[in-house]
Amino acid sequence: MRDAISTAAESLRERVTAFVSGLIAIPSTAGQEGPVVERMRREMIELGYDEVHVDRMGNLIGRLGHGPRLLAVDGHCDTVAVGNPDSWEVDPLGGEVRDGVILGRGAADQKGGLGAAIYAGAIIKELGVPEQITLLVVASVLEEDVEGLSWRHLTGTEGIRPAAVLLTEPTGLALNIGQRGRLEIGVRVSGVSCHGSAPDRGSNAIYRIAPIILEVEALHHRLGGDSVLGKGSIAATDIRSTAPSLCAVADSATLHLDRRLTEGETRESALAEVRDLPAVVAAAADVFVPQYRGTAYTGLLLTAECHFPPWLMDRDHPLVETALQTYLRQFGEEARLGLWQFSTNGVITCGECGIPTIGFGPGEEAHAHTTDDQVRVDDLVTSMEFYAGFVLGWASMQREDVSEDRGRS
Repeated sequence: MRDAISTAAESLRERVTAFVSGLIAIPSTAGQEGPVVERMRREMIELGYDEVHVDRMGNLIGRLGHGPRLLAVDGHCDTVAVGNPDSWEVDPLGGEVRDGVILGRGAADQKGGLGAAIYAGAIIKELGVPEQITLLVVASVLEEDVEGLSWRHLTGTEGIRPAAVLLTEPTGLALNIGQRGRLEIGVRVSGVSCHGSAPDRGSNAIYRIAPIILEVEALHHRLGGDSVLGKGSIAATDIRSTAPSLCAVADSATLHLDRRLTEGETRESALAEVRDLPAVVAAAADVFVPQYRGTAYTGLLLTAECHFPPWLMDRDHPLVETALQTYLRQFGEEARLGLWQFSTNGVITCGECGIPTIGFGPGEEAHAHTTDDQVRVDDLVTSMEFYAGFVLGWASMQREDVSEDRGRS
């Protein structure tokens, strides 16, 4: 089977390269994914997926097989914006292929992994979908705005509950088994506005929030945590104020904090750390978790609290073992285990829903959101091999479980 998978993946090298290059050429910032979803939908149909549909939120779902055990392979199709085009050495929406590397916005994060997953489905279709499983290849949306929001919709509104999830975010071909969580925190301070020519008549909210910023910086250096996931972190990422005019003292100022949560840290513990800062207490500041409010490209209105739990799979979990065995069988060497520095849809699949989740993808995390966004064609082929081998290996494990279930009936 290893040789059959490898041969099939190599035979698709040119097609998957052209496909990923074409996806990069389609702008698909969060909330604007419609055209790229349509392009992928057509490709899934052409590749022979058993069923292809788009849900109310706009997530694309391609199904292979009809078995009782559900496995999902997920990749998000939205990207961050191009930014200043002049800062790129190539056309960011050109999908240029140079020396075996595809360049452009979304190459690593993460149209490369998604394209490889879609084409891995074609390999599985050719080799035969095991009767005990159903495979879903999901192109999810709005991840760059709110990671995991698509899977809150899929598991909740759509009622899709896989037995396991494989994420195709960039891992540099390592097997990733977890990440820190993320919590957004708002700190709002009130003031009293007055004319800017006589600032002593009021209370400037910008000045009142300044000591809080310094204490947040100090808090970051005090955060502990010797978890495998690394230490927690906190950073001020935005500050905004309100005033009747630019000639008036600010009557409010709001600080936005990015808090990364490691094992043992929770929403409540992180909020308490900020609320207990002396400058926060002195300013009687309001500390809160912001709410995301947005609209999918389908027009569906969405809201979510900006809290995303950490997650970490045990090295000995059967899903991780299956992935390690797949890599060894397919490539003749041990896989590297890793963790993401950034956040992924796993915050919901595993962190919130408890669904066993792992990740493997082409591209490097360091290239995500940069003007060096890129993915190697060789890594696309390797990823197709891994995805196909993993699905078939996972199916074999499910066959054993089904046999045990029948033996007990």
